[in-house]
Amino acid sequence: MRIIGLDYGTKTVGVSISDETGLIAQPLLTIERKHADKLRQTYAQIESIIAEYGCEKIVLGLPKNMNNTESNMTKIVLDFKSKLENTLKIEVILEDERLTSKISNDVLIEGNMSRKKRKKVVDGVASVIILESYLDRRNYEK
Repeated sequence: MRIIGLDYGTKTVGVSISDETGLIAQPLLTIERKHADKLRQTYAQIESIIAEYGCEKIVLGLPKNMNNTESNMTKIVLDFKSKLENTLKIEVILEDERLTSKISNDVLIEGNMSRKKRKKVVDGVASVIILESYLDRRNYEK
């Protein structure tokens, strides 16, 4: 079974997916929203991915401050998690996402990607880092 990784932001949601063995994550797409509070289409797209790939759970990046305290975005993501679980009836696991956007940007800069192109893919790369972190820990614990 596959697992979806999500990097939730106010305007976009980066989406990644694991392979069937649960060892590797790859970017899938970035969901763009015109309004931060309009989520119906976002849920529908995630539901479609779950159905298409037979996903068993979602790993959602949890933003925290560097000192491990909650931020305003933490509360927004926790609300999104709750609504995802209630709407899609799927387990959602939270994964610390501190520094994932910076790491994503650094990787893309090293690859000589232009700023304009980076902006389009950074959320997908961040979702891969979030999902890989979960997969690595889960597989290590096995």
